[in-house]
Amino acid sequence: MAGARCPAGSDAGSVRGRSTSRTSQRGPRGCTFSGFTQPGDIHAAFDIPRGVDADEWLRMRERKSINEILYSNIPSVDEIKTVKNIDALNAAEHDLLAVALGAPARQVMIRAEEIGQKTGWRDGYLSAEHGFCTPDYNEAPGALANSPGRIWSDLCERMPGCVARGRVRETIAMLPIVEGSEDVIPDKALWAALVALGMLCSIYRFEEKYDGNDGVSVNPNKFRPRCEMGDDLGDELVGIPRSIALPYYQISRRIGRSLPHLTFFDQSSFNVKIRDPTSTYPYVGRFDNMDLRWPMFGERAEVAFLKGCAETSASFQHGPDAIAACQEHVMNRNVEGLLREMIRLKEILERMPNAFHSISTNPNAGENYVPVQQWFPPYLVMDAFLGRAKYDSFLGAEGIHLRAWLPSNLRAFIAAIEYHYRIPEFVQQSGDPRLMGVLDGIVEAYTGERGFMGAHRYKVFGILEVAAKTGRTETNGASGAGDATRPWEETHKQFSEAMKERLEPFRGEITVEPHEMRGTFEECRYRSRVVSRDFVDTDPNRSIASVTLDIRNTGITWQPGDRLAVMPLNSWGECAKVAASLGLGGHLDAVVAIHSSKTWARFARHLGSVQHTETPMLTVKDILRRGHLAPITKELALKVHDLLSASSATVLQVLATDAWPVQASLGDLLQRAVMDTNPQIWDRAFSLGTDLAWLADLVPVEVPRTYSISNQPEEMLPSAVQLTISRAEYTVAPLFADLDDGAVPRAGVGSGFLNPFVTSAEPMIETEEDILIGVSRPVAFQMPIDRAAPCAYFAGGSGIAPFRSFWQSRLATHSNAAGRDILYLGVQSRNKFCYEDELREYMEAGLMEVHVAFSRDSHGLEYDPYSQTLVEKETPPRYIDTLIAEQGATVCEMVMSKKQGGLGGYLYVCGSVDVFDSVLKGIRKAIYNHRSTDFETAELIISKAFAERRFMLDVFMTPKPLPCNIPTIPLSQLARHTGHREGSRMWIGVHGKAYDVTDFCPMHPGGTFIIKSNAGVDCSKSFDNLAHSNNPEVASLLTKYYVGQLTPKPDFHGCSALSELYDLWSGYLRTTVETLVAHQFEMYEIMGASKDISSDQDLAGSNNIWIRENLINMIGVRTFYGYQSRLLQGGFAALFGPKMEELVLKLSFALAEADAVDNHGGLPDVLGIIEAAKTSPDAVKTSEEVALIGQFVCDSASARFAERGIFHYASKSVQHDIELLEDIREEACHGMDAFDTIMNVQAEGDIERVVALATFLTRTLERMAMRLQSFYTKLAQYSVHQPELERNPARTRWNLVRRKIRDGSFFVLTQETFLGATPAYVSAQNQQAAVDFDNVMGRIQASIRSAPRASPVPQTLNAMHMARALTPPGDTSAAAAYENSSAVRAMSSFIDKNMRAIRRLSKMPPMPLSFEQLQAAVEKQAASQAASQMMPGHPTPPSSRSPSRSPSFRNMPAVGGMVSPPMVGHNGSARGSLASINEASMRGRTIGGVGLGMNMGGSRPQTYDSSTALSAMMSKMNLRSPGHSVPSSPGIGMGLRRQRTTSLSSVSAGSQANAKPGHMPRLSTNSLRAFKLGNAAGAQPPRITPTF
Repeated sequence: MAGARCPAGSDAGSVRGRSTSRTSQRGPRGCTFSGFTQPGDIHAAFDIPRGVDADEWLRMRERKSINEILYSNIPSVDEIKTVKNIDALNAAEHDLLAVALGAPARQVMIRAEEIGQKTGWRDGYLSAEHGFCTPDYNEAPGALANSPGRIWSDLCERMPGCVARGRVRETIAMLPIVEGSEDVIPDKALWAALVALGMLCSIYRFEEKYDGNDGVSVNPNKFRPRCEMGDDLGDELVGIPRSIALPYYQISRRIGRSLPHLTFFDQSSFNVKIRDPTSTYPYVGRFDNMDLRWPMFGERAEVAFLKGCAETSASFQHGPDAIAACQEHVMNRNVEGLLREMIRLKEILERMPNAFHSISTNPNAGENYVPVQQWFPPYLVMDAFLGRAKYDSFLGAEGIHLRAWLPSNLRAFIAAIEYHYRIPEFVQQSGDPRLMGVLDGIVEAYTGERGFMGAHRYKVFGILEVAAKTGRTETNGASGAGDATRPWEETHKQFSEAMKERLEPFRGEITVEPHEMRGTFEECRYRSRVVSRDFVDTDPNRSIASVTLDIRNTGITWQPGDRLAVMPLNSWGECAKVAASLGLGGHLDAVVAIHSSKTWARFARHLGSVQHTETPMLTVKDILRRGHLAPITKELALKVHDLLSASSATVLQVLATDAWPVQASLGDLLQRAVMDTNPQIWDRAFSLGTDLAWLADLVPVEVPRTYSISNQPEEMLPSAVQLTISRAEYTVAPLFADLDDGAVPRAGVGSGFLNPFVTSAEPMIETEEDILIGVSRPVAFQMPIDRAAPCAYFAGGSGIAPFRSFWQSRLATHSNAAGRDILYLGVQSRNKFCYEDELREYMEAGLMEVHVAFSRDSHGLEYDPYSQTLVEKETPPRYIDTLIAEQGATVCEMVMSKKQGGLGGYLYVCGSVDVFDSVLKGIRKAIYNHRSTDFETAELIISKAFAERRFMLDVFMTPKPLPCNIPTIPLSQLARHTGHREGSRMWIGVHGKAYDVTDFCPMHPGGTFIIKSNAGVDCSKSFDNLAHSNNPEVASLLTKYYVGQLTPKPDFHGCSALSELYDLWSGYLRTTVETLVAHQFEMYEIMGASKDISSDQDLAGSNNIWIRENLINMIGVRTFYGYQSRLLQGGFAALFGPKMEELVLKLSFALAEADAVDNHGGLPDVLGIIEAAKTSPDAVKTSEEVALIGQFVCDSASARFAERGIFHYASKSVQHDIELLEDIREEACHGMDAFDTIMNVQAEGDIERVVALATFLTRTLERMAMRLQSFYTKLAQYSVHQPELERNPARTRWNLVRRKIRDGSFFVLTQETFLGATPAYVSAQNQQAAVDFDNVMGRIQASIRSAPRASPVPQTLNAMHMARALTPPGDTSAAAAYENSSAVRAMSSFIDKNMRAIRRLSKMPPMPLSFEQLQAAVEKQAASQAASQMMPGHPTPPSSRSPSRSPSFRNMPAVGGMVSPPMVGHNGSARGSLASINEASMRGRTIGGVGLGMNMGGSRPQTYDSSTALSAMMSKMNLRSPGHSVPSSPGIGMGLRRQRTTSLSSVSAGSQANAKPGHMPRLSTNSLRAFKLGNAAGAQPPRITPTF
């Protein structure tokens, strides 16, 4: 029967109430209605009279009387006697009215459907089938095209071309006026007219704001259209041509908008067209099933971004119907119906985050790619559904503001579910654990860390981080304003506050940020117990087992690919060790005070929330069973070390390990330590007479283990969940080997609990404890939406676990209609082949292919395509990569996209990191053998599969100890690995460790640009904000890419000046790296890099912004103009602005305060050099060329004559931009290296070291300033006007002449000139003139006074939006603005703090002797010492130019061995004569007579209770001494303490002899540190030939 549906149930596509039109062809899961989807007559089947609407008749048949609904559970007589107010026994009148009229939300929906079609949906789209989406995406645009308003839609279609030609405003101004009245524009066309006119007004505003005069401009020339304007129609339409302003005003009024405005929802959801309206699974508006109707710019990024936003809203298509159905069931007190609809709503919400993944920042992502410089979900409806009551956060207030401007139908629907029959209240009152569990799942799916809001927050964080670094300051809603903190961090914080407002009604008080709960016990919100452990193969040791957990009455549901988080319990054996050592055998049920442990207090509150009780008291047994006992981490060992006052030799041996963590348990450590520690110290550390608070401080809470779910649910609410657990086994560390009879293997905590050894007694111990579990959904390991898509599964050992749920779901549901499923499995031997019988059934049915490789067994199996089964075959042992290479032709078809001629299959890898490496190796070899000529091409094919999200990973690994005895990596070495040059490596720093992520970058689920934005710096904060620290998958992958430990901050022995300078310089180094990386993103876009060619010099790439339809594209011109204007106007604000001024201030102050400023030479004029460079003729020439490009932005007619000149100029500009940024980074790295060596300088005190370091750093800043000067000089050599490059040089020259005639500059040639004119140049000598401290302070104070003041924050949201709209385009990025404002505040604070010293130094009288004279006198007294330190060297080659050092440093030799390296280019080659200088020719400096030299089966046994088990175990262990006996090693504690004190004293004295490796700064091997200090002794310093 056409359009049939199940009338007895509901589905994602079912129609409720009086709705008609399309319905789903599938019934709800488990539907047994016999007539469903079968041909026949529904009127005959149900005896429905002819001519009567079947849906309405069936709905009326199900109606009940009011009394039947409201008085179904009348209290008993005894209960009535206890009621004080008998009137309360009757239903409230609002309930009577609601039951009589129907559920409010459903009635709103029915009304909207009835009149929407007649009125053009002017109240807003709302229907049961389509939710808030339009039922017909072509209806409104078609009606508009058949009306006089066609001129608007036609212009929208032309707009990308108009933008490319720079003729937007002229084209709009020429439109005739067509009014938007009812007699002109029909109701059916209202929404299309609103969108078209709104976007035309928006693009007009954009072009007006960014017209080529917003950046560098010499002679601003504003365009004034010759047409009537709409200024009288309101402030919103001032300056808009009346041809679009008047109809926009009229259409807005007709649609109920008092102020004309275009929402983001309008621009995306109502601006798409559907490719196949019949493709409805899981919803119509999918990314791959829609196209953007009217793009304004026509760029791929714009299309992908708006389509992604439209899909976000479309993914909630069936949500309103599910919510209305829930309210109906609450009204009817129908628990089972409510349960069914809540599960449906939960599944809808769980599917929604996938919409975010349709937007990718990976350039290889094809049509899904969105650049990082650019970024409306149904929050308000779900907030009302869950009864959100708190809107105090910024985003909460923003939501209230937006709600007032929603279409009327949406506002009515939200009010209906917010004020009537609230679902959470009914669920709480029902006490049904199933409803409560499902509601908890809805909360998590909507506002949880792994739910819709969490996914949205992380997507915004990553994109906004890069966008802010490249210029954007805030979100569309003014979130993340740059004057508060870094915008992406501020926005992340605002999202966190909004999430907590939604979570706290269901979770209680939340004291941590939401991302801090990820990967912790707080994700385990359900209780369960292990039901069985079964064999899945023929291995007698059951190394892999199928573990079944009971989840009845929990409300848990899941989808294939989901994981189960399990909080494991420690074995009774390990608990007995700790209890015996600490004397807790008789205190197992004693309450432990947890007031000092915030984590255990959170756990107790969480446990009460899960059990729906008050917060329970935790006992000793709770702490031991649920705490972290193994392996021994460094933090755990240090806690024991401190508690025992460093008196245990065992603990000291553990702390001396070469790798962490140590493969042993806390029980092992305590069993040993109790034997070599003084009992008095032991009793004092582990006192049993107190509240045992020390136990909670010692033992941290264990973290959950995550396992892939191995079965597909066969019912709506499954009663059991299955896991495939591989037992992790390890051998105890040698120090504790005798405790375990040598090499007896142990099991991991989680896998050992779920799958213990077959001979273990653990499962036989009775326990009353429940385990906590939770379901988590990985963002990048889910089945494809298209069930017919081919899938290839690559598994190693127990990695087959998630794929079992995959094939069960795909094959059981769709049978032969499913796509091809191929399993490639690598296991050790035949007896470890899991689920063989089940797989053979699928193969024999022709539903799957299975290929197996045994690595330690020659009894192989081979898939026979004819018999469709596995046959025995003798095969040499092999790994999975060899198997993949053998099946290379098929694998290549799966990997390659459809555009590349492949199947575009989905590939899934599950296993250890080694399995992942082996799979990639095999795929590379397969592509190389069958499709490509080199491995580079193979990598590109694989990278594209990752970018298209067709290659998904579920990688796990048991944490391995990381070595801690390898050389550390200084910050400068990390900073040099940004990976922005082809062939270079990309490193990141995370929590004191460095990782090389170059090979992982193309596979990063968040896109390549997100990880690149943190290259070369310590990104621990972003790493934590994105919840990666608690993600075991991320931790496993990072171990693979581990490089080494980062060099910690040197120990300056209490010298606060050196410590402050270190923090300041390291912050500046980070700024240089972030600036380089951020500008590289924009450079990538400007240079037209494509998805196919990685070269940034390719101007013909598919992502080329310079050419469109073989004509120059003004988008490219505008992009480059805006980029270069920010660079020039801000003067590289992040590098040469207040951040550098702060450095100059503090370094100059340090030198002046130490009397180290030469009265005749003074300080180098760093700030003066920068100012001179920015105002030099070269800078003016550069600005004029950029301003000329700005004039082309809205004038393509002139730009066509300079087309190739613009391309060439942009190419050279970007080249020099990145070279300068690289050079500045290199200088900053040299300065950073100096901090690692300064403490090795032989000096009398800290003052000499501060002077030496400050001198070197000041010289380094001077070199940076001179590099800026050189940058402008190089850039001034290029011009946009290059006729020889153009296609028609003659026309180009003539166009130049015409332009000069028009502006009058041509006639300058007729003026006479005369001899003796002053040359227009500034002496380099004058630019580098030395200055005194007063001059430096004057410049600093002038800079502070001229710094932009933070404007007052608007108090209302309307004021915020208005202020944002009126803000002119900024010339600095948000990150730079934040750094600059921080530096200005720091300088002001520094001056206020040191005002007296600054005044004293500024008024210091001139010294009677020059610095050279003082130096000569000192050198004469120490002639013998100077002679002994003198080193022979080669003479300095003569310089052909004036020296590059300032006069203040010409007579000052290199200081402290920190010799400035030669100025090098971006390729690292030396420039000028300095390249030939030998390090032996460098000389040191003497201060105060001190030479600063530097040296560089069977029946089940009887069970027994836990207390008996613990007592039996403890009787065989080392027990705590009952009294104060003499220790076994009397002198060991005091001896160690004396030795430790001596060692600390020697270290504080700066002695190298007693210092441990790694405790002192590691000497660098670069050229900077290779120089040694010697006595100057009258030697002339080497002269450095400048490169400019």
